[in-house]
Amino acid sequence: DFASAFYVASQICLYRRKLRTDVAAAFPAVSSEQLSELVPNREELNVVKLYAHKGDAVTVYANSRNPVLFELEKTLYPTVYTLWSYPDLLPAFSTWPPVLQRLAGGADLMLPGVMVPSCGLPQVQQGTLCAITLVGNRAPVAVGVATMSTAEMLAAGMKGKGFTVLHAYTDHLCALSLSAQRAVKNVCVSTERMDELLHQCFFHALKCKVKKSELPLLTSTFLRNYMFSCCPEGQQLDIKKSSYKKLSKFLQYMQQQKIIQVKELNKGVESIVHIDWKHSDIKSFVVPEVFSAVSTAPESKCGDGEQLYHAPEIIPLYGVSTKMAPLFQESGHKKGSILSSSEVRNIIISYVKTNELVDETNKNFVKVNPILCDCLLDKWEQDEISKLKWDDLLSRCLEQLQPYHQVTFFGHEPIVRKGNLDPIDITIAQRSSNKKVTIIKNLELYGLDPQLVANTLQQRVQASATINTLPGAKDRVQVQIQGNQINHLAKLLLEEYQLHRKYIQGLEKAPKLSRKK
Repeated sequence: DFASAFYVASQICLYRRKLRTDVAAAFPAVSSEQLSELVPNREELNVVKLYAHKGDAVTVYANSRNPVLFELEKTLYPTVYTLWSYPDLLPAFSTWPPVLQRLAGGADLMLPGVMVPSCGLPQVQQGTLCAITLVGNRAPVAVGVATMSTAEMLAAGMKGKGFTVLHAYTDHLCALSLSAQRAVKNVCVSTERMDELLHQCFFHALKCKVKKSELPLLTSTFLRNYMFSCCPEGQQLDIKKSSYKKLSKFLQYMQQQKIIQVKELNKGVESIVHIDWKHSDIKSFVVPEVFSAVSTAPESKCGDGEQLYHAPEIIPLYGVSTKMAPLFQESGHKKGSILSSSEVRNIIISYVKTNELVDETNKNFVKVNPILCDCLLDKWEQDEISKLKWDDLLSRCLEQLQPYHQVTFFGHEPIVRKGNLDPIDITIAQRSSNKKVTIIKNLELYGLDPQLVANTLQQRVQASATINTLPGAKDRVQVQIQGNQINHLAKLLLEEYQLHRKYIQGLEKAPKLSRKK
C-alpha cells in the first residue's frame, strides 16, 4: 500500500520541459498531443513524495490531482490511471480477478496466474514494462516489469515469477484521485460480487455435492445440477456477469490452481475428470449456514452405491408483465413479481369481488371494467366484449403473464428460471447408408447426466453412443445413439427415472413392435 503521502505544494514549471523530454524518451509511442495531455503547459503540475507498497521512495507527478506518472530509481512509469486513458501504451498481460488481491498486497505476478489467450502472448523481452489487466477487461490494474522474455516464459511451461509488480490498484497512489476511484469501482465492483458468488457455489459443490464415482462429469452438468443448486436463495448465479464471462474460462483458472482437471473426452465437450479434494481451498471452505442442514443430510443411494435419480418437481410460475401490472397493483404486486397459478387465481378472484364485477344476472360471468379491458382484450375485442366467463377470464390472465418455472431437485434448493421448461427432445435422423440414429436433447435440464444416459443405453441395446455439443448452445450437449432406440429410451425415462410423459417430446416416433403370431 502507498502510505504516508504528503504534497510538496509547489508548482514545478521549471521541470516541465525536462519532464516532457523524459516522458518522450521513455515512451516513444506517445504522440505529441498525448504528451501535452500528460504534461500540460498551463495547468498546475504538482510533485507528490510517498512510499510504495514495498517501502520504496517514489516521486509522483499529479496533474489536477490526478496521478499520471511516478518515478522510481530515476525511471519514469505510467500510473494505472494514465493507462486507463491510454490502454495501448504498454503490452498487456491478463490475469484472473482473484489474483488482484494478492497484487494489491504487494505480491508479484507468477506465471501460473497469467492467462494465455488463443492468439498468444505479447512478445516482450526481459525488463520490458508491461500492463496487467483482468480477464475480459482492458482496464489495467497493475504495472510491472517482465522478469523474462515471452519465449522464456513459454519454455518454462508458464511456471515461476513472470512480473515484478511496481504499482497496483488500491494503493495510495490511486487514492490521490477521486475520479480514479470512481472509475475503478465502475470497472470492478459490478463483477466482484458475482465472482464471489461463483467461487462460493464452485467450492460448495465440490465439497458437498460431487462424488468421486460421478467422474468424469460434464462441465455443463456440473454447472446446472451442482453449482446452481448451491446458490443462496434470493440470488442468481450468472457467469456472464462475472469477470470470467464463460464457464470454460472459470474452470481453466481452477485447473491452473490445480483444484480440478478438465479434459475434452469428446469433440467440443469438456468434462471434469479429477478433483483434488485435499486442496487447501476446498478443505478451508466453510459451507454457509443456510445450507448446512441440506449439505449434511443423508442422500438416497441405490444398491451399487451410486446416487439414486429422483425426478425433479416442476412447477409453472407466472411473472407480472408491464401490461398486466395495473391488474395486480391492488394486491401489492409490481412488474416482475413471480406468482404460482393458484396465487394468480386468488388475486383475480379477490380483484373481481372487491370491485363488484360479478354479473348480477349471471354469476358465471364477470363484467369487464377499463383495467380488465386494457389487460386482457385485443383491440378488435374491446368494443364487442363486455363480459367474460370465469374460466375465460383466468385463462386470459395466465396467457398475458410472462412464463417462468421452478425446478426442485432432490435435496437441493428450488431454482426459478424465466420461460417455459424445454421438454426432453427425442428425434430420429437419417445418416449415411440409410442408417438411423436417435438424438436426445435437454437431459441436463432434468438433472440427468447425458454421459450416464448414453452409457446406460449403449450397454442395453449394444449400439454405439456418443456425446456431441448441442448446435447453437456451447454449454449444452446431446446424446446420439445408433438406430431407433425410442422404445428403450421411453422405458428408461418413464419407468425407471419416473419422468412425466408431458416433459418428453418425440415418444410417438418409436418403431412399432412386431406382434408374435
